[in-house]
Amino acid sequence: MKLYSATRAPNPRRVLMFMAEKGIRDIEVVPVDLAAGEHRGAAFMAKNPLAQVPALELDDGRVLAETRAICTYLEGRHPAPNLMGEGFEERAFVEMMDRRCELQLFLRIANCIRHTHPGLAALEQPQFGDFGVSQGDKVRATARWLDGVLARQPYVAGERFTIADITAFCALEFARGLMRFRPGQEGMDNLQAWRDRVAERPSAAVV
Repeated sequence: MKLYSATRAPNPRRVLMFMAEKGIRDIEVVPVDLAAGEHRGAAFMAKNPLAQVPALELDDGRVLAETRAICTYLEGRHPAPNLMGEGFEERAFVEMMDRRCELQLFLRIANCIRHTHPGLAALEQPQFGDFGVSQGDKVRATARWLDGVLARQPYVAGERFTIADITAFCALEFARGLMRFRPGQEGMDNLQAWRDRVAERPSAAVV
């Protein structure tokens, strides 16, 4: 199998971190140069017509796209260590938190960066600056909510590390680099302490 990825892009990083947590080493990682527009080239769009990474090419030639779908596939092939929930109840609560982190935190961070950072102008046309700024405000509102969650429990979805932590961590690292967002500097000490703990995991070094 081949995973089409892009260096430092947050969604591919989620899959790479997921793979690292599971010890998956038999998938070839194929870099896609986003800055050069390789994702919009005919060769890549034949694999993913939406021109997005990551994309997982299976041994039979089919291509699976979308980060969560790829992780679901990998969880099925490599069930241990479990990262998406044991049993339907835990799976439901892990998915709830993962989706909240994806839609309320990750997506808003991406919108803020893509619409306000001049370096992303080539990838996001047209840019809407006011929208980007408003998304940055909403990022902080979600981060304060997550700070409260982590005041009550050690990990995003409960008592153990799951895919929800991967999504939240990769989102915050994206914001850390291009939004200069540091939760601890804005009074979110629980979120900062959690981020620092996750950053010590070997999988966090994968970019």
